[in-house]
Amino acid sequence: MADKNEKLFSDFAPVSTEQWMEKVTADLKGADFEKKLVWRTNEGFKVKPFYRMEDLQGLKSTDALPGEFPYLRGTKKDNIWFVRQDIVVNDPKEANAKALDILMKGVDSLGFSLCPESLDEAYLETLLEGIGAQYVELNFSTCQGHVVRLAGLLVDYFKKKGYDLSQLKGSINYDYLDKMLRRGKEKGNLAETGKQLIEATAELPGYRVINVNALILNNAGAYISQELGYALAWGNEYLSQLIGAGVCGATAARKIRFNFGISANYFLEIAKFRAARLLWANIVAAYGKGESCSTEDAGDCPAKMHIHAETSSFNLTLFDAHVNLLRTQTEAMSAAIGGVNSMTVTPFDKTYQTPDDFSERLARNQQLLLKEESHLDKVVDPAAGSYYIENLTASIAEQAWKIFLSVEEHGGFYAAVKAGKVQEDINNSGKARHTAVAQRREILLGTNQYPNFTETAGDKRPVDAASCCKGEASSAIPTLTFDRAASEFEALRLQTEASGKRPKAFMLTIGNLAMRQARAQFACNFLACAGYEVVDNLGFETVEIGVEAAMAAGADIVVLCSSDDEYAEYAVPAYQAVNGRALFIVAGAPACMEELKAAGIENFINVRSNVLETLKAYNALLLK
Repeated sequence: MADKNEKLFSDFAPVSTEQWMEKVTADLKGADFEKKLVWRTNEGFKVKPFYRMEDLQGLKSTDALPGEFPYLRGTKKDNIWFVRQDIVVNDPKEANAKALDILMKGVDSLGFSLCPESLDEAYLETLLEGIGAQYVELNFSTCQGHVVRLAGLLVDYFKKKGYDLSQLKGSINYDYLDKMLRRGKEKGNLAETGKQLIEATAELPGYRVINVNALILNNAGAYISQELGYALAWGNEYLSQLIGAGVCGATAARKIRFNFGISANYFLEIAKFRAARLLWANIVAAYGKGESCSTEDAGDCPAKMHIHAETSSFNLTLFDAHVNLLRTQTEAMSAAIGGVNSMTVTPFDKTYQTPDDFSERLARNQQLLLKEESHLDKVVDPAAGSYYIENLTASIAEQAWKIFLSVEEHGGFYAAVKAGKVQEDINNSGKARHTAVAQRREILLGTNQYPNFTETAGDKRPVDAASCCKGEASSAIPTLTFDRAASEFEALRLQTEASGKRPKAFMLTIGNLAMRQARAQFACNFLACAGYEVVDNLGFETVEIGVEAAMAAGADIVVLCSSDDEYAEYAVPAYQAVNGRALFIVAGAPACMEELKAAGIENFINVRSNVLETLKAYNALLLK
């Protein structure tokens, strides 16, 4: 069979890139290749419509092997990752019961968020009772002023239980710069606390206690290259300051953990994780502690980037919330194929409530499906050799490296955060993405495109994450903005629902069959984004009949749906027949638009419309 397959492939003559380009050019019929088929990403580089083997020439990534420096293809020779679920600990006994329960359901990594007021030896013993720390990755987060104390309590607890401390794995989430970015607050001494924490966990070599929470950049709307570039500068800031405080460079590097977000850009996210390992390995090597790692001590090589990934909150939605499952599933696939060390899938209902048992179960099972049914944990770096992904990896690495160098040239990440430059850059990207969502250049299924026409929010309202840390002094440091991409559309739709009046939009379809149906579908989707009731129709013989049907139906909006050529005939009579009894809209941007405006028609909706701003204006008129 193998021989037969080889002969089969030899029956096809090779096709050169030149021949492909000749065919593409002919099919474009004179259209510009660059404008039509070359995609310029938000990351600042161009993506071609197809790639071939010659596009791999000069890329050193194809020479890399899994588990070998510079770790582009992974820091290990398998693709096993930890399935993590986080628990907010309000009562240690209840949290312990929940932890034991989910450990029996496929989780092998626990994240405990602790408020420090009751933190002592008895608290930890209650929380960790019955949990075999040698079998489970344990991660802890608390207010940063208490991390050193937490570390000491953990070491004492593990010793008391008789664990081999060298075999335990986990983390303590100390991230000095995270608080500056989130809350504009700076407290304590970065290097001093970091050094104390590393010394306190010296007997726990498998614990990463200095964290780079680049996830917050992702959730603020950062583009992929920004998230990676700033994360590298963030990690380098910690590495540099710890070395300056007298910590061994190799020890400091081994204690750093990167927590990345995962956006919906499937292939670029795979490439991001591959590029991240490559660049970090080279940064650590520049300190003289990376490239010299031999195969024998590779398991302890400080140049290995340890990555925890979490699905993004930026693109989660309150309406049509089950679509969030589709978003987080592809995101989880990106991280799994990209070779992360551990992963958290955000429950689909997080935007409007504390996740319940059902949504948490679904989130766990999303990862388990990737392992048990898709077997993604059985193949190391399956993206290797892909002409497309290898080129994406190189392009993202190049763009992220430029950001990293720019930060370093201007004094490092701490100085950039203190001056608000990082926050400004990320917030500008967030604003640009919100604008793209408002104009439907970035699609959120169920929110700004194809909304569920009949869905209502009921008691659902957006919720924000709360912090248990209180009483810290304010600062003038700018902060990141964490408005989800769907937040403004949700506010608009909630406004409609709260008004008690649900405007009815009636499609006055007439003329060319194909165009009237297409325009009606477009208009229905457009107006339903504000929660309006939409009434579609098969068609009317005259605009007068259509208008009277709309009035009989109690329409607040009449949308004329026809072809551009026919609008010159139908628009003005329809507008006059409505005679101010409803808001009159023309679906499209006909050539005769100026003439129609001169006749008094003001409202047009089309693919160039800013959907959000248009619907805000309609709400202002209709919800009085």
